[in-house]
Amino acid sequence: MAIEIGRREFIAVLGGATAWPLSARAQQPERMRRIGVLMTPAENDPDARSGVEVFRQGLHELGWSEGRNLQIDYRWGGGDVGRIKVFAKELVDLSPDVIVGHSTPSVVALRQETRSIPIVFLTVTDPVGQGFVASLAHPGGNITGFQVFEFSLGTKWMETLKQIAPSLGRVATIFNPETAPYYPLYLRTIEKAASSFAVELIAVEVHDDAEIERAISTLAREPGGGLIVFPDTFNAVHRRTIIALVERYRLPAIYYFRYFATEGGLISYGPDEIDLFRRTATYVDLILKGAKPSDLPVQQPTKFELVINLKTAKALGLTIPPSVLAIADEVIE
Repeated sequence: MAIEIGRREFIAVLGGATAWPLSARAQQPERMRRIGVLMTPAENDPDARSGVEVFRQGLHELGWSEGRNLQIDYRWGGGDVGRIKVFAKELVDLSPDVIVGHSTPSVVALRQETRSIPIVFLTVTDPVGQGFVASLAHPGGNITGFQVFEFSLGTKWMETLKQIAPSLGRVATIFNPETAPYYPLYLRTIEKAASSFAVELIAVEVHDDAEIERAISTLAREPGGGLIVFPDTFNAVHRRTIIALVERYRLPAIYYFRYFATEGGLISYGPDEIDLFRRTATYVDLILKGAKPSDLPVQQPTKFELVINLKTAKALGLTIPPSVLAIADEVIE
């Protein structure tokens, strides 16, 4: 009898030992996934931080929670190409599951460091021309994402600037070729529009605040001048300098993102960048769940915004035509 009881106890213990690993496996936490985010602006840029928060919220809505199943490592380049290269290497060395690259300089740096870790870009102007992807429909490598601009916008900028400043005779464009290597593509469309409006176009390369002031002050020496601020990380980082100088020299200017207008610029027309951050989260989610970047087509912007700052228009002595006000997405008074 004693032997029989011992057998039952032995079987019960054995059964418990068999069940224990299954129970332990069921209680194990989810595997932690890692994302690197390389932002081109400075960390204290409020609009860039708003975009990052929208990106994080988008991931949360898709089931990803920092500290539970996700870790995100951020690096902020501050518009400095050298720092961006250093941070790109740092992020790649962390061996994340996917890296988000914000704007062309970040993607250039990341591409130099890895051809295997998936990269999702946003706010990139010319991914095919820059060699990031083979085509928009079939990226073909480890990179995909969200293109930010259509080059036909150059025509719209010139047209809008001429509507709000009919006496316009000369327009300067400013850009830094290091952070906006795609600038010739915009210039071509703007040149055609300038010619149709009998406006002289002046292309000016700028690399620091002093060159920005020189370009704007030179433009303002004669009446009839206007400014088109190119889509460019450099211009975004130096936007307060640009806006202040344009106000000082009383020039009509058009910009590409709404934050230029909300921070005092006259008018902006371009894609909704916050929407691009939101959509970027969906591609990161797909890749974390097994999708390959080569199978995810590069997407175009779907939302564009026209923002007008009437306070700035009044300070410049400009009257915005009712036809332009009627189509504005936002009017700042």
